[in-house]
This record gives sequence, structure tokens and C-alpha cells, in this order.
Amino acid sequence: MALNLTINSSNPPLGALLAAEHVKGTVSVSVEEGKDNKLHVSEEVQFNDVNSISRYLARVAPSLGLYGSSMLEQTEVDHWLEFSARRVCGQANLTPALAELDKALALRTFLVGRSLTLADLCVWAALKGSGEWQAIVSQGGAVPHVCRWFSFLSSQVPFASVGKKWAATKMADSKAAEEKEKKADVGKFVELPGAEVGKVVVRFPPEASGYLHIGHAKAALLNQHYQVSFKGKLIMRFDDTNPEKEKEDFEKVILEDVAMLQIKPDQFTYTSDHFPNILALAEQMLAEGKAYIDDTPPEQMKQEREQRVESPNRTNSVEKNMQMWEEMKRGSEYGQTCCMRAKMDMSSNNGCMRDPTLYRCKNQPHPRTGTTYRVYPTYDFACPIVDSVEGVTHALRTTEYHDRDDQYYWLIEALRLRKPYIWEYARLNLNNTVLSKRKLTWFVNEGYVDGWDDPRFPTVRGVLRRGMTVEGLKQFIAAQGGSRSVVNMEWDKIWAFNKKLPVSCKKVIDPVAPRFTALCESQVVPILIPDAKEEMKEAAKHPKNAEVGTKAVWYGPKVYVEGADAETFAEGETVTFINWGNIIITKIHRDGSGAVSSLEGRLNLENTDYKKTTKITWLACTPRAPFVPTVCVNYQHLISKPVLGKDDDFKDYINKNSKLEERMVGDPCLKDLKKGDIIQLQRRGFYICDQPYEPISPHSCKESPCVLLYIPDGHTKEMPTAGSKDKSKGQTAGKAVKEEPSSQAKGKAKSAPAPSSTPAPTAAPAPTPSVAGDPVAAFNRVVAQGEVVRQLKTGKAPKEQVDAAVKQLLALKADFKQLTGHDYKPGMAPPTASPAPPPATPAQPSPAPDATACPFTRVAQQGELVRRLKADKAPKDQIDAAVKELLARKAEFKQITGQDYKPGMAPPTTATVPAPTPGPAPAAESPPEANVAVLHNRVAEQGEVVRKLKAEKAPKDQVDAAVKQLLALKTVFKQLTGQEYKPGAPPTATAPTPTATPTTSAPAAPAPAAAPATHDANAAYERVAQQGELVRKLKSEKAPKDQVDGAVKQLLALKAEYKQKTGQDYKPGAAPAPSAPAPSAPSAPAPAPAPTPSPGQPNSPQAQALFSQVAQQGELVRKLKSEKAPKEQVDAAVKVLLELKGQYKALTGAEYKPVSAPGAPGGGGSAGEDKSRKERENKSEKQGAEGGGRRKGGDKTPANKEGGANAGGGAGGEGGPKKQTRLGLEAKKEENLADWYSQVITKAEMIEYYDVSGCYVLRPWAFSIWEAIKDFFDSEIKKLGVENCYFPMFVSQAALEKEKSHIADFAPEVAWVTRSGKTELAEPIAVRPTSETVMYPAYAKWVQSHRDLPIKLNQWCNVVRWEFKHPQPFLRTREFLWQEGHTAFATKEEAAEEVLQILDLYARVYEELMAIPVVKGRKTEKEKFAGGDYTTTVEAFISASGRAIQVCVCVCVCVCVYYTTTVEAFISASGRAIQVCVCVCVCVWRLHHHCRGLHLC
Repeated sequence: MALNLTINSSNPPLGALLAAEHVKGTVSVSVEEGKDNKLHVSEEVQFNDVNSISRYLARVAPSLGLYGSSMLEQTEVDHWLEFSARRVCGQANLTPALAELDKALALRTFLVGRSLTLADLCVWAALKGSGEWQAIVSQGGAVPHVCRWFSFLSSQVPFASVGKKWAATKMADSKAAEEKEKKADVGKFVELPGAEVGKVVVRFPPEASGYLHIGHAKAALLNQHYQVSFKGKLIMRFDDTNPEKEKEDFEKVILEDVAMLQIKPDQFTYTSDHFPNILALAEQMLAEGKAYIDDTPPEQMKQEREQRVESPNRTNSVEKNMQMWEEMKRGSEYGQTCCMRAKMDMSSNNGCMRDPTLYRCKNQPHPRTGTTYRVYPTYDFACPIVDSVEGVTHALRTTEYHDRDDQYYWLIEALRLRKPYIWEYARLNLNNTVLSKRKLTWFVNEGYVDGWDDPRFPTVRGVLRRGMTVEGLKQFIAAQGGSRSVVNMEWDKIWAFNKKLPVSCKKVIDPVAPRFTALCESQVVPILIPDAKEEMKEAAKHPKNAEVGTKAVWYGPKVYVEGADAETFAEGETVTFINWGNIIITKIHRDGSGAVSSLEGRLNLENTDYKKTTKITWLACTPRAPFVPTVCVNYQHLISKPVLGKDDDFKDYINKNSKLEERMVGDPCLKDLKKGDIIQLQRRGFYICDQPYEPISPHSCKESPCVLLYIPDGHTKEMPTAGSKDKSKGQTAGKAVKEEPSSQAKGKAKSAPAPSSTPAPTAAPAPTPSVAGDPVAAFNRVVAQGEVVRQLKTGKAPKEQVDAAVKQLLALKADFKQLTGHDYKPGMAPPTASPAPPPATPAQPSPAPDATACPFTRVAQQGELVRRLKADKAPKDQIDAAVKELLARKAEFKQITGQDYKPGMAPPTTATVPAPTPGPAPAAESPPEANVAVLHNRVAEQGEVVRKLKAEKAPKDQVDAAVKQLLALKTVFKQLTGQEYKPGAPPTATAPTPTATPTTSAPAAPAPAAAPATHDANAAYERVAQQGELVRKLKSEKAPKDQVDGAVKQLLALKAEYKQKTGQDYKPGAAPAPSAPAPSAPSAPAPAPAPTPSPGQPNSPQAQALFSQVAQQGELVRKLKSEKAPKEQVDAAVKVLLELKGQYKALTGAEYKPVSAPGAPGGGGSAGEDKSRKERENKSEKQGAEGGGRRKGGDKTPANKEGGANAGGGAGGEGGPKKQTRLGLEAKKEENLADWYSQVITKAEMIEYYDVSGCYVLRPWAFSIWEAIKDFFDSEIKKLGVENCYFPMFVSQAALEKEKSHIADFAPEVAWVTRSGKTELAEPIAVRPTSETVMYPAYAKWVQSHRDLPIKLNQWCNVVRWEFKHPQPFLRTREFLWQEGHTAFATKEEAAEEVLQILDLYARVYEELMAIPVVKGRKTEKEKFAGGDYTTTVEAFISASGRAIQVCVCVCVCVCVYYTTTVEAFISASGRAIQVCVCVCVCVWRLHHHCRGLHLC
């Protein structure tokens, strides 16, 4: 019988080879190299395991006794075979196994019996292949009996033969693998100077002011590396030296993050644990004259340090320093102005050595030490002390602390402490990323991200949520090592570590991620396959790893494919459907636009040639396995600029479209995914399940889609892709695909190239595309062509074919740049529908200069274009064309002005530029209205630039240049229109009169000689839209209030102008109808010169100038009142305003009316305008609720009240509104929370809006909730002995001022009653914002002694809070129902007890009556009620906004506030009276009706 032994030369089975060497004289055994280790006995019998092969060879030659001569010996042989496989092979530590082996061989020559057996062969083979055993042999003396036995066997011929031929190969491969893995794992770690094994102590000191980011992770993992390498100690220390930043919540999450990183510190400490010791050392430095107390103001101190000027306090005596130090420790007002500084070296070139601050005074309670201290050390002072005291031997710090190292060692020497060693390493810098906690906190607070675990955040939780594995993160940090080189790294590198981890790692992604399918919901195309039957089969989840398992794949006569794939098909073509087989496309159906609407095909499964076919993904449509709604989310960088400079403000580079969502139809198997599962969507990339699919909920009656987050893989290719294949006609993937209007994707992910709107006539290779077209289509063509190039390179196509495809790709990229103005970059977001204007090229000539542009501006603009082209290294012909145009414009400038253009020169004045010749001009030469409007917009834009530069305090020369350009534009505007430029009122162009008198028209009425009314209305509509966009931009950027107010004022004026031109209110998204004439001016039968208005007419320049003065003075009055300026200053401004209004009336004969233009018909004072103004004021609270709720009593919409053309015709004049019930909700909570909320409260008949902003009508359903709360709470407080009462709602001004003096920081922002009818009140009366000001004076009268206590009173009333700027029903209102209890006790303990009792009752109101979970807590010192000792609160979480909201509050006003009343007692012995003061502890508790119960539901 012939046996064939096949071995893998890179991993030879030494034991089996030894067995074959021994039996070859008895049994015919052939040995050959192959892929796997295998013993071939017959077609039916084969062995792969090394021990099984050895056993078989020993048994076929029983005469040799290799398997033992008895059952006992055979059992022993089996034991040693298992020993070699489990205890020796592949083990890192052989010490225990060798000790056992040495003991067994102490009195033996062989392991089993008295002759050689398989036990000796296999154990020897295992040791021969072990690198650790070779090291032990070289040292010698450790296991003498094993060494003797191993040496004896090695001298035998079979062992020497096998060892010489095969063992060297195995050792070399093993050593290379170990070195490679060691290099990959360890990275560039350096040896710590002076480090000794077992004595190294390192520390990781995070501040509990935020979540850990990957920069912290690098620090923690570096410290852990040295802890493990030197078998030392790792201390985790919370740096809590700043009580203002320290939060206990962050401590908890930091500990969780450290645990997620699998870091196990040996000791946990706090810097505050050492506060007593640090304080003593600080006082020691004061006593020794090494420190001093300085009361220099912070700004002055900063300047002195920069100028190296010593503080006058530097020479203070020790006694004076100690006195000032005591003031600091007491936290007095003077002490808070002082700080302790080290007396180092003010002349040092190192700024950190110029007397740094060691201690500062903060009257802020510490989370751990409370109010024990009023002074706290700086980190720079505490760090070296605590490092030394805790025994840290090596302090690892980033290179940014390099300048502070001298300071660190100076303090160590000054305090005579043990000196730790500082080792520096490079800080982790990532492109397009900020790691500052302050900046990250800003993103969270401003709502740009969903929280600290947002996948766009560089926090540990953020990257883990996005799909980063802990192992991948650790490998990335390990690869950085302890290098000091500071570099900026791309995120691609960290994600590349995540995808391909070492084989030893269990969390490897690529080999174990199951494969599934998902298609873009808006671009699926059905394909009918009649000969396919509906059935289900099992398929592997991973094509190369059967251990991943199987999934159910459904087949049927109707399947869906990607639209981009369908565009590449041709009739008669064979296409491979993954997990199915080949299918022939028999018919392609297209719609009117040429897009593929459906396909027909037939099975060709017997054809198994898949080499030259297109491979596509698909899903079968069957009711037995419905699709899973899926949302694929792709995140881009939050910061658009790769590296921010020192002067860059990160807020200017925020990518507001960094979250891209795409709705998909998913594989039915996706419904089984769990949160955190990592999968691969075929031909798209890797994804992590962020939210599992949930079926239809009985509460919301809808299903929740499966949300998948795209995991970057470190490649720069356009992933994911679709619709590509290895043939030239793949370029036609840019065709339009029929989209279903009901399924619109929320955003464009990086997936299948979005189809173009231009159909290709044939499937032939497309010619070089032209520039004309949609930027989105150009983007998609580049993506598709890039995929073609990749497929060609992957398939190793002929070079000429690859070159042709690359050439076409470059041409497409050039077209993309011309359309969008910037280069195409892989992975970038698709461009918007309105691209930037392309630069001028020979292929697409630069547009002709605007006739309205002044020559100076045109030259400057063209010069800027030339500079930009040169900076971008544009093609030479493109630059030459731009330079040629620049020279032409300079010549034109010289011809007009008579002087050469010079960069930086002042724009030419009016005298320099020839004015237009007076007299009638031909109609063709009069400036068109469109040009006037464009020029007006350019003046407005330049004015905005000037304002922005001034607001940002730009350099003076920069501001002056912008102002000069603005003046030049205004000069050109005046020459063209004959009028001065006025913000918000662009005039219509008219022909000049024969007398050359400029025509002045009212801003609200179109001139008869202007272009058609439709064009005029469209221009006005466009101006309103642009101004509205400006207002939104200013508000989003939180611009200064005066700047926003000015923009809003201009917006209102433009809207008034639009209304006068069209006769209807401006509505976003509803451009004016073509035939809408302006009702205020009849159309003229023929053009005629506009008459020059007389000075007394409302539309005269004098009237307009006076109108502007009145408006500006009114704005000044409002500003003074809002800033609570002195009364005499306000009165003077009002007096001037009244005088201006009188002058305006005397000039025009009409009252001044704000908002609309002066003299306009129906200007500003009508009931319709008042209604419009109130609706604008309430816009924030109604949030689009005009359609919600039922209207009663014939209530009409504002449009119907206007009358005119639209009074009976509905919106747009279409003949009346369609009859709709609109009973249900029209908004979705997830998409528009504000609209949804407004519709809920109105359509549920809970709220009716009122014409006073912030006040609402509570309908019976809403009021019944308040009644239920009142009945429950009233009965409970009466059990505590509380009685109901009522105090007046009006508060005198004197009472408010008295309360202000009693309670610190009390700032009443109240509504005032100032008139009775038309008569001014002698003294204004306030409406109560709360009841303390009314109740406490009465309490002072009623409490005469301790016998009058306790007083327990409660009142059910209403209050008014007028300070709310953006009221919302039930959430933030100006008037609301109110319950307020005030109890007074003689002792603090009684008050504290009742605070907790009432707090429990408030919690029960929400949890028992409204089923709303709440949290009881205590507010911080900054948030507590002014004047109170402490404040407790009940708060609830609003899931829609992700924030908590206060629903009730209890205040204990103890110790800080005493209401005293005089009690006089007569002393008979002296015949005099004595005054007795009674102290009262007050407990305040409140329940508001706007406690958010309805909103929380």
C-alpha cells in the first residue's frame, strides 16, 4: 500500500515527517510539497491533523513499536501527543511545560517505555519548532534532563535529517512572522531613560470637563504600554483643580471610556486629595520669599508679563503677603482680586518662567471638598507636587508642554521634592478635526451634533459608534508609538487600521462581516423574469468564510435592480445576478425622457461563465419576505479646512451638510440586525447598525427603519459605488432614472452615481462631454468613469484601453471644475443644484462685463480672477485668455478716466468719470431696469462687506479699500439712475427728462416707463428673498442685535414694496403671477416721462429723507428703552421723535406710519397691516399653524381680509380653495417638531391662539388637566396644614425696589400698567411676575414673635413674565396659571424638611397624574434662586430635543434672607423699651401650569 504525504513547506509537520522517516523501510511513503498538510491513503481515507497522521503511520508499522507495546504504553503515548499539541506548540511561555517534562525525564532515556515512540517524536518536533526553546538551549542549565534528552535524539540520523531539511524553514518563517507582528503592534516606542523593571510609575491625569477623545486615548494607551513593558504601576488621577469646570457626570463617563479602551489603572486618585499638602507648600514658598501675592488686574498682568515688567507687589514683605493670602483664603471681595505668583525670572525668554500664577481665589464650591477652600492651585503648580508625592517616576507629556518643563523642575527644586523624569511625545493631530474640549463643547451646545457620542466627533465614544473597533484604535495608537515628530494625519489612516487588523485579533472586520444587499429607494428599476419561480434558498453570508453562517435569499419573477445598473444594460446582454446566476436581458423599456423604467429578462443559469459579465446586486419582490426600510448615513468632516491656522476661527469652516442620509430598500435579513453589528452592503462598503429595525409600533402606528452608519475603510476611492462595469458603455450610467415621487432620499450619500437628466441616445461610447450641463450630472459622470477605470485596472485590461479610459476621466474632471469652480476630490459630497459660476476659459468665454459696473471695479475683478487662476495653476491657455481680458479692461479704464489703472489706487471720483449728457436719450441707451437692480444689489453687498469688516475690527487699510469701492459703486449708481443710493429701496430705471432732472419715484409704485410689471414684480420678489436669506444668515451666526435689527427692518420695507407692486403679501416659494398688476397704479397706455414730484408730495426726496430721519429716531428710542437708559435721556429722544413726526406731517399732510414707504396707499395703519404685524410677531409661536385647528365664527385668513383680486379666488387666483377636511396631523414629529406640536395642541382643541403674543386661550381639555393637578395637590398640601389665600396681582414700584434691595441679583422683568384709559398714571404699577414682593411685606407684619410661626400659605393664581422672547404654548408663555406656596418657620431644619415634602408631591404630580418620569435634584450655586440658600427642582427629559426642562421648583431661603419686625418689650427696672428682632426661615415652592406635561407626551 503506497501512502502519499503532502506537506506545506512554510509550516512543515515535523512530527509526521519524523514518523514517515522511521517507517519508510516498512511502508511505502512518498513525501511531496503542497498547499496543505495531508496524508492521502485512498480516495475515501485522508488525514489532515499532524497527530492523526503520526498515529496512522505508527499503526501501519506495528513491528517498530512506535505506538507502544501495551495498552498502558499506548495511553502514555496519547498523553504526550496531547501534551505536545496543547502545552508546547504555539505557546508563548514554555516554563511550566518544560518543568513537567524535565521531571518526567529525570530517570528516563525515552518518554514511554525503553524505546523510541511517537511521544518522543512529537515532543521533540514541537520543541524544535519553538523559538523560545532555542533561546533556553542557548542559555543552558535551566532544564538539564530535557536538554540531555533533546540532544540525544538530535544526534540520531532521522532527527538530524528532518531537522536539517525542514526545521530551519519553519524557524525562519516563525521568526519573520513574530518580528512583523511585533513591529506592527509595538510601533516606535522608545525606552524610558532610567527606567527599571518593576519600579516604573506613570500617570494619566484627565480633567473631568468632557468626554475622552482619541488624543486622550493616545495618552492613556502610551502610559499603559510603559506600565506593561516595565511591569510597573499606572495611576489614573482626576485633575480637579478648577471647580468651575469639574463635573461628577464627566468623571463617570471618563471611567467608562477608559474601561472601553481595556485600560486597567492600578490606582485612582484626585488632585483634590492633596489640597492640604499643596496649601502647606504654597505657604512655605511665601514664608521663604519664593512667592508673592499680587492684586494686579488680569489684563495689566498679561501685558506686564509680555513686556517683562515686574509687578510692584514682587517686593512685598512676607508679612504683607501673608495678610493678602489670608484675604484670599477667606474669599473676601479684595481677596478675589488677588493671586499667588511664583518669584521666578521676569526677564526670561521663556514666557512660562515669568512669575506664573500658582493659586487663585474662587468663591465656587468644589464637587468633592465643598466650601472648605476658597483658593485653588493651578494645574502647573499642583502637577509637579502630586507627581512627586504619588511616586511618579516618568511623567509623559505632549510636546506642547515643552516650555513648561523648566517651570515644572523649578517648582520641584524650590519645594525640595523628589524629581520625576519628563518624557515628551507628539500630540495627535488629525486633519479636519478639532480636539479642544472648549470647541467640542460648543458644537454640542449649539446643536451641530447629536451629543458627545456623535459619529462625527473625535471622542472615543464617537469613533466607536461609527464602527471603529477597540482593537483597531489600539493598533493605530501603537503604530504612533512615542515619537516626538508632530504631524497632521488623515482620518484615512486610522480607518485603514480598523479594516485590516492582525489575524490574531478576534475583531477583524473584513473576513467576518456578513454580506447583505440594499438598493437606493428612489432609483430602483423592476425587471420581470417570467420563467423564475418564487422560492427561498440558503446562501453563505460571506463568500470566503463559511463560519459566518448562511442567510435566506428569495427569488421570484419580479426583482429590483439599481437604476444606475439598469442604464448600463443592453438587450441580449448576459448579466450576473450575485447569489443567483446569469440572466439575459431581453427587453428594455424607457419613459419619455429616455430613462429606463423597467426591464424584461430570462434565466440562463446553466451558463456558468461569469468572467466577462457585469455583476450586480438585486432584491426579489415578494410579499413573503418584504423589504426592510433602511437609512444609510454617511458622515463627512465637521470642519471643512484640513488644518486650521492660529488666526482661523473654526466657526468659519463648519460643514453644515456633514450628515448625508439615503433611504434604501434593504435585504429582508436586515431585520435581524442588532445594534453594533458590523456588516457589508455589497458594492457599497462596510456599515455598523446604529438603530435596529423595529416593526410597526402599536403606539405610533409606524415602523422604525434600520439605520446603518457607513464605516470608512481608509481608501480614497469613491465608495460606495454602483452601476459600473468593465466596458466602455458604462459611461452611459449618467442617464436619468425614473424616480418615484413618494420616495425621496433625504440626502445624497457617497453611493451610486446619481443619474443625469440628459439621456444618451445610444449605448455607444460617449464622446468627450461638453461643459454645458448640470454639476450633479458632471459629478456622477466622474464617479462612474472612475469606477470604469478601477475595473479595467483590476481586470488587468490592455494598456491602451486603460489609457483611453483615464484620458476620458481627466476630461470629465476638467468639465466638472469648469462647472463648479473647484477640483473634483474622491469622497467629496455631490455639488448643489446651483453651482458657482465657472472661470473664464477659451472653451467657455468669460461673460461680457456688466454695463453697470464701473471700469475700476471691472479691472479689479478681472485682476482677482487672473491671480486665482495662477494660484490654482490653471492651464496656460486659460490664464492667457484671462490676462488678455484684463489688458482690454485696463485700456477701457484709461480711455474713460484718462489715467492708467494702478493696484491700490482710489476709485475715480464723479469728476473723473464723464457724466451722461443731459437731454433725451434713445431708449436703447437708457439703463435697463434689470441692470439697475443688479447694481443696487452690488452696492448692498459691498455695504454688507464693509459692515462685516468693521464688526470684525479688520485692519484699517482693508476697511478703507472696501469703503472706497463702496463709494465708487454708489457713484456709478447715481450716474445711471439720477438718484442717491438708498438701502432697501432700489429705484426703477426711467428715461431722463429733457431738463436732465433725475426722476424720483416712490419706492412702492412702479414707474410707467419701466419694464413690464411682471419683471418689476419678479425683481422685487427676488430682493425680498435675498434679504430674507441675509436675515437668516445673521441670526444663525448670532450677529450683533443692531445688525440683525437693521436687516429685519430692511426686509420689512422690501416686503411692503413687494405688496404695493403686486397687491398681495410676499410668500416664500410663491413667485408673483405673470398677470398680477399693481393695484395702486393703473397701467399707462403708452410710456411717458415721469413727472417731477413737488417737495410737498409724500414721494418727494424731501419727504423720503424726513421719513428716514423719523425711522432712525424711532429706532434710537426703542434702543434706549430696551437698554433701560436714564429717564431724562429717553424723554429727550422721544421729544425729538415727536418734533420730526410733526415736521413730516406738515410737509406731506399725512401722519407718519412705520414699515411701509411714506405716502403709499393704505400705508401701514390699516387693520390689515396691524394684523400682518401681529402675525409676524407671533410667527415663532404658531410655527406654520394657519392650517391647523378649526376656525369658528367666520374667521378669515389675512389674504381674504385684504380684498382685491385674491379676496374670493384663494391662493394664486385659481378659483377658490379646494375642499379639504384636514382633520389629521399633516406634520411628522421627526421631520418638523414645531409644526407637529402646533397641530397637536390646536387640532386636539386644547389651545386657541390669541392676538397678544405669548398669551393663549386654554380650552376645556387643557384646563381640565390643570384642574386635575389642582385637586390632587390642594388636598395633599392641606394635609400638611397649608391654607389657601389670595394676594393682589398688582405690585407697586416701591415694593419691587424694596424687594430688589432685600434679595441680591433680583432683576424683575415685568409688565407695567402705565395708563388708565387715556390718562397717564402718576406711578406705573407692575403685574406680578411672582408673589414674593406682595406676600413678604405682609409676613413681616404678621410675624411678631416665634409664637406666630409657622405660617403656611398657598395661592392659586396667574402671573405674567414679559421677558420671554420666543413664547410657545405650554412651554414658555407670558401669562400662565400658577401655584405658589410660601411657608415661614422658626428653624432651618423645619424649612428643609418641608422642601423635601413638597418636592415629593411635585414629582408625584408628573409621575402619577401624567405618567411622565422626572428627576428630583438640587441646582448648582449659579442656577439657584437669587437670595436662596439652596434650590431643589423637578426636571423631565424631552426626547425630541434631547434636553431636560425644569417643571417645578422648591426654594429654601434660609440664613441669607431675614425678614425682621420690631417687637418692643418694656423693662420696668430701667423704665425703657428694648427691641427684639425675629429671624424667619422661608420655604418657597411653586408649580406652574406650563409644567410641560403635554409637551413631554
